[in-house]
Amino acid sequence: MTDKESTPESTFDPVPEAKRLLRCSRVATLATLAEPEGFPFASLVNVATAPDGSLILLLSRLAGHTRHLDADPRMSLLLYSAINRPSKGDPLAHSRLTILGKAKRATDAIEEMLRTRFLARHPKSSIYADFVDFGFFHVTIEAAHLNGGFGRAANISAEKLLTPVGDADDLTAEEPDLLAKITEKEPDFAHDLAQANGGASEKAWRAVGFDPEGLDIGNEERLIRIPFADRVTTEKELRTQIAALLAKARKPS
Repeated sequence: MTDKESTPESTFDPVPEAKRLLRCSRVATLATLAEPEGFPFASLVNVATAPDGSLILLLSRLAGHTRHLDADPRMSLLLYSAINRPSKGDPLAHSRLTILGKAKRATDAIEEMLRTRFLARHPKSSIYADFVDFGFFHVTIEAAHLNGGFGRAANISAEKLLTPVGDADDLTAEEPDLLAKITEKEPDFAHDLAQANGGASEKAWRAVGFDPEGLDIGNEERLIRIPFADRVTTEKELRTQIAALLAKARKPS
């Protein structure tokens, strides 16, 4: 797939919407290749993202899709965020993102990071995450296609969709501790940011992760992506960006 916009709307930029769907989707349709005929096999899975935006799956060895991936890692994921899921009207008028890539069992080097990120977004999965038949998979994204609604579609390269993190390794390695410190100092910061970004006030919001480009907050039902105004690679820059977001969120209307 190559980057090619197929929309008459010259102002349509598919990349920010694709990045939002990537970070905000909690579930996805997973398509694998079933043996021996190779027919596409679709199933529903929970998803999360690593700091660079690559995807994380927690799969049971007993599931057909897991056996398919062990035999052939090629797969596709259809992401459709709850943020814009319509309660009525035509669902095809709303955005969705198709990912093409390969899903492989997590190596020891990254398994703990994948586990932390996944369970932050799906805490109820901790009930079975340690069962012997379950394991984490890391999805390497090779290409993507955004359908942003009628007349708004584009192929997006992995390079444009993913977030460079090489200069922020030290920062992202401290993610859980940093979020805990920020929450201890500002207990209501996730709630206040959620309210300012379309989240229901009565829900229990919490910070679930960050990366150089933005902050993710969530509850048991949905995730909200809040982009930073400037890229962050240090703790100081992270705190500065969150403080700026809070100041804007708490500013009297």
